[in-house]
Amino acid sequence: MSVVREFMTTDAQCIAEDKTLEDAARLMRDLDCGSLPICGNDGKLTGFITDRDIVVKCLAEGKDAREVRASDLATGKPYWVDADANVDEAIAMMEEHQVRRLPVIKDHKLVGIISQGDIARNHYAEQRVGEMVEHISAKEHMSH
Repeated sequence: MSVVREFMTTDAQCIAEDKTLEDAARLMRDLDCGSLPICGNDGKLTGFITDRDIVVKCLAEGKDAREVRASDLATGKPYWVDADANVDEAIAMMEEHQVRRLPVIKDHKLVGIISQGDIARNHYAEQRVGEMVEHISAKEHMSH
C-alpha cells in the first residue's frame, strides 16, 4: 500500500495568513507554482490560495493586492490529507473536491503538497490516475 508521504513534494511552502496577496503572487512566481497553502502564525493550515483566486477575488473586484491579506481569501474548511493516508484516499479527495493538489499534514503541521503530477510521475496505478485527471478536467470544463 502506497502512502502519501512517498509521493508528496516536501519543499512545500505556505503563505502566512497576514501576508498580502502581492506577497503571495511573488512567492508563487519565485516557486513557479499556481497555488499555496495559507498558514496561521502557529503553522496550522487555514486555507489554500490560487493565482486564479488573486485575479478573480481581488484584481477583478478592483481591490488592491498590496492591501488584501491571504487570510481574507482563506474561507471555508481547507482540504488536506494526512501524510500516512493511502494514495487512493488523496485521489478520492482530489476528485470529490475538484482540486489538483492537496496540502499534506502531519501532527497538525504542513509537511508537503501532493499533486496529480506527483502521483502520475510515480506511475501509481496508471489507469486510476487517468480516471482522476479525466474526472477533474471534465468537471472543471462544466463549471466554467
